[in-house]
Amino acid sequence: MIDFLKYINDPDIKKIAENVAVNQRITPEEGLMLYKKADLPLLGVLSRIVRHRLNDNYVYFNRNFHIEPTNKCVFNCRFCSYHKPAGDPESWEYSIDQMLDIVKSFDNKDVTEVHIVGGVHPEHDLHYYGALLKKIKQHRPSLHIKAFSAIELDYMITSAGCTIEEGLKILKDYGLDSIPGGGAEIFDEELRKRICDEKSTSEQWLAIHETAHRSGIPSNATMLYGHIENYNHRIDHMERLRKLQDKTHGFNAFIPLKYKKLNNNMSYLGEVNILEDLRNYSISRIYLDNFPHIKAYWPMAGKETAQLSLSFGADDMDGTIDDTTKIYSMAGSEEENPVMKTEDICKLIREAGFIPIERDTLYNVIKEW
Repeated sequence: MIDFLKYINDPDIKKIAENVAVNQRITPEEGLMLYKKADLPLLGVLSRIVRHRLNDNYVYFNRNFHIEPTNKCVFNCRFCSYHKPAGDPESWEYSIDQMLDIVKSFDNKDVTEVHIVGGVHPEHDLHYYGALLKKIKQHRPSLHIKAFSAIELDYMITSAGCTIEEGLKILKDYGLDSIPGGGAEIFDEELRKRICDEKSTSEQWLAIHETAHRSGIPSNATMLYGHIENYNHRIDHMERLRKLQDKTHGFNAFIPLKYKKLNNNMSYLGEVNILEDLRNYSISRIYLDNFPHIKAYWPMAGKETAQLSLSFGADDMDGTIDDTTKIYSMAGSEEENPVMKTEDICKLIREAGFIPIERDTLYNVIKEW
């Protein structure tokens, strides 16, 4: 058996570590035990075993940019720092032509993905956004469009009088290639009532992603942590994702998103520290054994924490971004103007002891750096 096991004194934790070492799935009860009793160095070792099993010594990134169509939103989530009402000096709403101009501004750059997510606008349905997707594809057919959280999809499709299956097919025909993981927040229904009662339920979020997967549209998944949830809620959230992934195999990556305290109605909570961040990355990697990738979203985590997370289970750094997202900077992220050059990302990855791999959105390898 692997040498490190002899240094584990707690018999319950030792048994879990043995299971992880031989690629045996851990239970929700064991996941909870890791959160409560395992020390961080051990979690780092176990998560490295899993990430090496799945992704060797590679860390992935892509060349991407974001479009955030609007921060006007019909919902008022208590943790949100992004939403601004119409008339607020910090609110915005881009037209389709303005968004297409953002795409055109990258014409001479080797980007492979545009990520489109914003507030849930009260007047725009799937045909409005479909027109945007169509124009992007006409202008740059090779650009992968990853767009619209399940919350946005639920609203825009319902507003158009379609079923989720019908709406996703229409959007796919317009040019939608994949969907991001936003809007999951935390799946526990009671917590959801307290922090985001107006938006789609956890069941609706999961159903939209399941329908997308069955329609040939891959997606990511997220979890908002570090607010009023506890470890039971985190395990419950990941268990629901793991079960869905067993059914569809449609998730590419899991992205833990840390609650940030600035400019929202939950600021009194403060924020969890970096040790908790690393604990969460590690257990995410151990628990979600059927997710190919764990992403350290550096505009949220900060570059240094994202780099550290690579030694605690994460194997993806997202992308170059090019200062095109405000969602986390408005909530107090360390990365107020998120931009990294390819060389910067590769340097961070190499300094952490890993091999940089440039990928496309679906994790096809473009280049080993």
